[in-house]
Amino acid sequence: MAGSSSHHIKNICVFNGSSPGKEKEFLESANHLGQVLAERKIHLVYGGGSLGLMGGVVIAVFLGGSQVLRVVPKALTKGDIIGKTIGEEVQVSTMYDRLNAMFNHVDAFIALPGGLGTLEEIFHISSWAQLHIHHKPIGLLNVNGFYDNLLSFLDQAVEQEFLTSSARQIIISAATTEQLIDQLQSFIPVIDPSMSRINWSTKKSRKKLRLDLSLRL
Repeated sequence: MAGSSSHHIKNICVFNGSSPGKEKEFLESANHLGQVLAERKIHLVYGGGSLGLMGGVVIAVFLGGSQVLRVVPKALTKGDIIGKTIGEEVQVSTMYDRLNAMFNHVDAFIALPGGLGTLEEIFHISSWAQLHIHHKPIGLLNVNGFYDNLLSFLDQAVEQEFLTSSARQIIISAATTEQLIDQLQSFIPVIDPSMSRINWSTKKSRKKLRLDLSLRL
């Protein structure tokens, strides 16, 4: 749901594929996203390497002068599974630790086209939003209609009453980078009364889990 600007985005997490994809527009969009983030002085936090769309984004952000932080499980640093490190790197133990660390240090999320890992990450973060664990904006960069079927599936889930209309509005989408970032910055969450009663006050435990990345970004 859009409204007056309510989010100042300083750090953003980008989920995307480690493959460049079949169509050239996917990699072009990844490069352009990185350029726009750098132009808007938005820093990048991500959990990948330098391959495929991941590389397209991170290289463009880095060359554009914004800061880059890779949060990666130690197991994925062996060999050349995800490519080289660009920018700063923090190693963690598990995939959950990676997602939690990225979540704790960003203001918004964008998903480019990708596979199972990208889908898992975007739905994980979206389910946390549905449970009112956070209200950070989440967007799909719908390059060449890549996410059209997924968006239709979500609409069908609402129609069949497996998803509330307020939960459906958690995930926003746009065909261009500029439009999507503008929507993220103006995003206003729709509050589900049934979920608003949940109390997630765990400041002490979250303080222990939080990685201190302040010196890097």
